[in-house]
Order: sequence, then C-alpha cells, then structure tokens
Amino acid sequence: MAVVACARQDGDVVIEMRLERVAHGGVVVGRHDDKVVFVRGGLEGELVAVEVTETGRRFDRGHVVDVLEPSPHRVVPPCRIAAVCGGCDWQHVAPDHQLELKRSVVAEQLQRLAGLEWNGMVERVEPILAWRTRMRYATTPEGDPGLRGARSHDVVPLPPEGCLIAAPGPSVEDLRHWGEGASEVEVVISDDASSVLVDGKLVSGPSRVRQHIASRRYEVSAAGFWQVHAAAAETLTSAVLAGVEPRVGESALDLYCGAGLFAGALADAGCGVLGVERGARAVRDARRNVPAARFVDAPVDRYLASHRPDVDVVVLDPPRKGAGAAVVRAIAGLRPRVVSYVACDPASLARDLATFAQEGFVLRQLRAFDLFPMTHHVECVATLDLATAP
Repeated sequence: MAVVACARQDGDVVIEMRLERVAHGGVVVGRHDDKVVFVRGGLEGELVAVEVTETGRRFDRGHVVDVLEPSPHRVVPPCRIAAVCGGCDWQHVAPDHQLELKRSVVAEQLQRLAGLEWNGMVERVEPILAWRTRMRYATTPEGDPGLRGARSHDVVPLPPEGCLIAAPGPSVEDLRHWGEGASEVEVVISDDASSVLVDGKLVSGPSRVRQHIASRRYEVSAAGFWQVHAAAAETLTSAVLAGVEPRVGESALDLYCGAGLFAGALADAGCGVLGVERGARAVRDARRNVPAARFVDAPVDRYLASHRPDVDVVVLDPPRKGAGAAVVRAIAGLRPRVVSYVACDPASLARDLATFAQEGFVLRQLRAFDLFPMTHHVECVATLDLATAP
C-alpha cells in the first residue's frame, strides 16, 4: 500500500497508513518510511489518516484524524470529548475487544521482558462506566472544570454531562463553583460520603472517608491513597488471598501497604502482619484500620536493606514504576514460601518477574483485571512460589 504524507494548512503532517498491532500505552503501531509511529485513536488493521504530533529519532507519535477503513471492533465513543481528553484511550473500542487489547499487551510484555508465556485472559470488573471514585479536575483560564488533554497540559473542558467514567458525584456546575480561582478540584467518592478538595484543601465532606471490604471497614484520609475503581479493593483482596492461601500463625509482610488493605485481609486470616509504607499519613491510617498488625513508616528499599524479617508470605503493591531489582532481590533473600505481586503496569511487572526468576521464584499464576475500563491500564496479580530443589 502506498503511504501518503501531506501537509495541512496549519503545518501539521498527515499520513495515511495501515495500522498493525497494539502496543503498551494505549497506542497502535503504524509505520511510515520504515519508522515506527505510535498512533492514538486507532485499531489494529485499520486504514487511517494520522496527524503526526511528535517526532523523534527512533519513533514518532500521532493521532487518528480520519478512519478510511474501520475495524469491526470500532464503536462510537460514549463521551463526546474522548478523542481529545487524555483520560480514556479505548472509548472507540467495543468493550469485549478492550479486554483483548489488554490481554495482548500483558502477554507481549511478559514474553518480551521476562521470557514468560501467558495464555490467560483479562477479567472484566463491573461497572465499565461511572467507576472512578477519585477524580482530579483542572480548570481552564475561564474557570471551567476539565481534564488534561492527551500528552498535553492543556485543559479540555468537561461536557455538560461531566466525565462518564467518574462515579456519580458533584455536577459540572458544582465543580465550576468550587474551582473558581483555583487550579485543581479533587473529588473523592467513598461508600457513604463525598469529599471535595480544592488545591489540596478540604472544602466539602469528611476529611476521612470510609471504605467497606467484606466485613472490615477502612478509614482513609480524603487526600490519601485508595484504589480508584469502586470494585477494585475487594477484587484485588480476593485475588491475593486466593493466591497466597494464608495459614493461621504464618508471618506476612505487606510492602507498599498504603492504608492497610491487604494487611487487614491477612490479619483476618490469622497471620501476624508487618506493613511497610513511606508516609506518616498512610501509616497512621493503616494503624487505625488494622490495630492487630504492626506498621513501619519507611521507604521499602531502605527498610529491606537493613532488616531481614522472618516471613512466610510477602504481598507487595508497588507504584507504577515497579519494585525494582534491589527490592525484588531483598524479598527473595527472605525466602518466603509465596509472594503476591499486585501491579498496575505490565512492563514493570515483567521486569520484576524476570528478577524473581533469577532469584529462584517461579510464577504459579497471573490474573489480570480490567479495573480501568475505557483506558489502556490493567491491573495484575502475580503469585510466585519459592522453587524447590530438584
């Protein structure tokens, strides 16, 4: 197929190309003159016109401006600003195929970075709209609430109906009122209340919000961390417990423990739990939520560099960049019988799984969950066992 490039009147270059495979980061790969172009807004196999927005030595970036031959999996996005807002990558994709795209990315990252073959599936978690319980809105110079554009600091004003992936909460008019003269409005929806923070200062609702998981109640600072999908905490807790199968009397280490979500589940299962988290606020929340456990306020890498607790079970839920080789090696050095790794980035997970393999741990199971519908993000729970000597 001939690839045609032309310049628009505004100077931007538009290229016609046939898209290839999905890639990590909510983009699809295309090629122009043997150079890779990462394209937003497309689907595998489509013939599209792409506006090039960024150029680099090894690859360019762009977004679809016209679909010449659409994929059968393409749908009309439910949100009118989906094409320009940076929040949702896959609103133009049928929900079932979104799961396939995420499955393909997870499998590719595991194979490429860790040499692991994964034939699992991405499990749907309802709802797929109105699920995000923590939203951070920016404001335009005119005072309108909005969200950042894709790969941009520009603010895209919300449509009258608001953000469709946000859990039900304040109206756009309410957000406009709170955001007047401010740069950011954060909305936190909990099980029994809503809180609003303007430029980090609480202006409405409780300063501590409640979350209920099974028979346990957690309280978290409105400005603190909690899983954003309404069903995420329960989904991930169940997956972790099913993987590690904790035994009464075992010792468990909960790393990057936040407000104590997994520590609470492990304590309820009869384990003695030690949680490690950097941040006084999170550790205070964890101590209130799980008084039966012990918590340490320290960076995980520094704690493990100077402590060698005797543990049977390790659960870790690191930030997007992953735990890193030093932390993984320190965990492996404790020789727990089982490790549960909760990951929000498949590339970081794959790199850390490769290090675990070098240190004598084998991947027994990996489950993937669509806890960020309409976006490219996917949550994984990996269960690793200490390999036995032959």
